[in-house]
Amino acid sequence: MLRGGRSSEHDVSLDSAASVIEGLDPDRYDVVPIEIPREGPWLLSREEAAAYDVVFPVLHGPFGEDGAVQGLLELAGVAYVGAGVTASALAMDKDLFKSVLRDKDVPVARSVTVRAGEAATSPTGFPCVVKPARLGSSVGISVVQDEEDFAAAVALAFAHDEKILVEEFLDGVEVECSVLGNADPIASVPGEIVPLASDWYDYEAKYAEGGMELVIPPRVAAESAARVQELAVAAFVACDCEGMARVDVFVRPDGHVVVNELNTIPGFTATSVYAKLFEASGIPYSELLDRLVELALERHERRAGLRY
Repeated sequence: MLRGGRSSEHDVSLDSAASVIEGLDPDRYDVVPIEIPREGPWLLSREEAAAYDVVFPVLHGPFGEDGAVQGLLELAGVAYVGAGVTASALAMDKDLFKSVLRDKDVPVARSVTVRAGEAATSPTGFPCVVKPARLGSSVGISVVQDEEDFAAAVALAFAHDEKILVEEFLDGVEVECSVLGNADPIASVPGEIVPLASDWYDYEAKYAEGGMELVIPPRVAAESAARVQELAVAAFVACDCEGMARVDVFVRPDGHVVVNELNTIPGFTATSVYAKLFEASGIPYSELLDRLVELALERHERRAGLRY
């Protein structure tokens, strides 16, 4: 069990890992927690990694969810839960993620990518959303209502990344859908996100006690809910994901569904959205963890037969 990490989501990772440890059947699993300090660095030798049957990286954000740890585990030749190197890096980089989804005809919000030193403008006017390209949990994100606040939002995003996105503001119902599987992924029932701690689904709304309400099923047309599930699986497959992911979308007032983001290691407490959506789909938390471990072992065994 890898927990902690160097990103701003360090504390969230600790909460997720504690819940996973509690949810794993002690009669089936001997869990060895490895905590990565916030300040880093840390080392995991090949011998240490090889001593474990499966590594469960419960790490959120950069240096844990972006392919870095996944690459280390690939080099160590050990089975691990969740997406591989390519999918992890791709989903973390929202600029590249959008490019891939557009190529696969999966609808995404209009946006422009701005790199350090380039002038930033909003392609769709105001309101708009300004965000770091490679961060999670709404850190560094601003919903900008007018031009006078735009420069400060850009500066905040650049404080977290050298590449940022300026996106159209999607007016609609925010809906999330969990995906599970390798070759034949399945989608959970979708759930509607209702922020209570703020006007939009920011960090406080995600993690503060009572910060949001999850409405299952979402208050959208049945056709739109089915489309959410369809696009969640399509995004999962397009990014070459395996194991798990949570796909975040918006359902516009006309029923049109637009994919916003894909998280390869979503929050993982028993009350987190990913687990709650599968619980509502008939897969309780402990069984969900069992399935993820089985998927990790299945992929490791399958790929062991490849010739390099």
